[in-house]
Amino acid sequence: MTDRRTEGDMSGDQHGLAIDLRGARALVTGVSSGIGAGIAAALARAGADVAGCGLDDAMSAGAQVFLNGARHANRRGWYRAIDLGTAHAPAELVAWAAETLGGIDLLVSNAGRNIFAGAARCTEAEWTDNINLNLAAHWRLAQAARPHLEHGTHPVIIVIASNHAYATLPGCFPYNVAKAGLTALVQSLALEWGPRIRTVGIAPGFVETPLSDAWFNTFADPAAKRRQIVSLHPVGRLGTPEDIGTLCAFLCSPLAGFISGSTVLIDGGRSAALQDD
Repeated sequence: MTDRRTEGDMSGDQHGLAIDLRGARALVTGVSSGIGAGIAAALARAGADVAGCGLDDAMSAGAQVFLNGARHANRRGWYRAIDLGTAHAPAELVAWAAETLGGIDLLVSNAGRNIFAGAARCTEAEWTDNINLNLAAHWRLAQAARPHLEHGTHPVIIVIASNHAYATLPGCFPYNVAKAGLTALVQSLALEWGPRIRTVGIAPGFVETPLSDAWFNTFADPAAKRRQIVSLHPVGRLGTPEDIGTLCAFLCSPLAGFISGSTVLIDGGRSAALQDD
């Protein structure tokens, strides 16, 4: 990975500051749809080779979109189907990625699942599944990847949290608990593994994904509900996986070299509202 910021290398930016991840070897989890797909595509466009994973098999539509995207960016891409909710899976995935990529420079720990039960109705099984996938898996991935990252170039860990880490809604427990825990994980990794490894969190707000479409479709008038939700965002739209991917690529680059230990909220200004009208 190089930091090319010379006067002659404008790369479409008038100040000569370009996100350049050429030569970087990235492991990204949850690439077969949604935010993970957007992140993987952005890293490949910036020049990184990407090993990705998801629950779907390698011949699924989502996995093929990921692999084709890497090829279209003239980068190498590899995919593996795996369930990161099991205790041994993160270390297994990291070992595969390190061997496949020839090392790891960037880890983007994104895979997760909405587990919305409510504090009163949440079962022990739901709580355990939530903590294993939405919190513990991120720590396990980072722990397994650390030895490889320490030998990488400009090593960075990106942890995908959520705006639910800061403010949530009734019924979103225990998902919000795990996401809040990720912000503490980011702090600990930055303090304990820096300065060699930078660790940064990203907390997306409402993003256009298949899951959000499914949620809108639970309402009698999905289009009306969408308009109402969009109206709560000062930017006048919902986020996209590409929005999150672009931010992630920047945070992975040396341009963001002074950012570590914090979680960046990207929610279209939604959190700026004190209350809904």
